[in-house]
Amino acid sequence: MQPIFTTIPPENALINFYRGKPGCYTDCYAANIDGLVDFTDFVAAFYTTWLFKLERIVLKLAVQRPSTDRQARQVAEGQAGAFAAWTVEQRAESQLLMCDMTGRTRSWFMAVSATADGQTTTRLYFGSAVVPLPGPNAGNRNFS
Repeated sequence: MQPIFTTIPPENALINFYRGKPGCYTDCYAANIDGLVDFTDFVAAFYTTWLFKLERIVLKLAVQRPSTDRQARQVAEGQAGAFAAWTVEQRAESQLLMCDMTGRTRSWFMAVSATADGQTTTRLYFGSAVVPLPGPNAGNRNFS
């Protein structure tokens, strides 16, 4: 397994909208993978892991938001705008920014491939943003 590391998102990353905004928290992780990784497969794999399937069960029972692997694939492919408790906030080439049903949390995915000396490598990015509650002085709120 390739090591995952923290990093700064690329300049064109959709998550950058929230970086540095008052009251917002953002993070960014990446992994370098040998070979070409299809962006759709990356997103679909994330949402269909056993760990995320556990979250999907909780969402189904607690907030009546059932979901399937097929729906995860449809969101990844751009054929659907919602999945479980998440809706698509924005898409760009090889990027996806999702917003949770409360409007407070974002999940971001990005894949960037490059070839050098005949070898292709793909950097997979994953990040999140937590935004303050809307309302007066929203930018002054904290997470406590």
